Amino acid sequence: MIMAAPNGARRGYADHPAIPLTPAEMATCAARLVEARVSVLHLHVRDRDGRHSISPALYREAIDAVRKAVGDRLVIQVTSEAVGQYSPAEQMAMVRELKPEAVSLSLAELCPDEAAEAEAHRFFASLRGIGTWPQYILYSVEDLRRFDRLRRDGFFGEDRPFSLLVLGRYSASLEGDPAELRTMLQAVDLSQQPWAVCCFGRREHEAMLAAAEAGGHVRLGFENNLTMADGSIASDNTALIEQFIALSEPTGRRPATSDDLREAFQL
Repeated sequence: MIMAAPNGARRGYADHPAIPLTPAEMATCAARLVEARVSVLHLHVRDRDGRHSISPALYREAIDAVRKAVGDRLVIQVTSEAVGQYSPAEQMAMVRELKPEAVSLSLAELCPDEAAEAEAHRFFASLRGIGTWPQYILYSVEDLRRFDRLRRDGFFGEDRPFSLLVLGRYSASLEGDPAELRTMLQAVDLSQQPWAVCCFGRREHEAMLAAAEAGGHVRLGFENNLTMADGSIASDNTALIEQFIALSEPTGRRPATSDDLREAFQL
């Protein structure tokens, strides 16, 4: 599974002129991502002032634009990321109103402690019932161990919840290190569960290859990294995808299509 995260919540045109921020730009980007063999679009939207938003109305506008451009050839995963602006209640309310095909959820944001577990459990366990495929974002070994404990207790309402391991989120420079992935995979056995990796910074391509070799899925894009393996700046998001596919050929794994995912994960 190749997921693309083409913009994120913080970067703008000053960071890269090809970062897609408007619905029309996202639609154009999505069409190129499909041709590059991406199957999941990790979608952020901005308000009229360019600020991060989780507004259902803005999401619908962007989703409609992408669907007009690519039909159902991408699974569209919206983010619930707070970015210091939204409470867990507001994040959950957005998902319940929008009912997206897929959503990324930070365990640390939506269920920060034991006191939050009852409400989070009700929310997480309800997602499949509204037709939404959740992915749980994990930033550390501690996050991963807690996720695994909760999973074994039936907390997520499914036996094999999908996780995203984030490399570099808490480092001072936001530079991920593939060694972080090895540490996480040694901490918890994920061999029977679907998992993906994203990596902040210039070592993204190394981390993605390590994930592919270990049986995981990958998320690449300008949200996390702008740099090619040779140190140059990527021309656009698809350059990162195409580079990964070329470098990952020795693994023998082929990119999944959106149809593959909908069948495999019963979306």
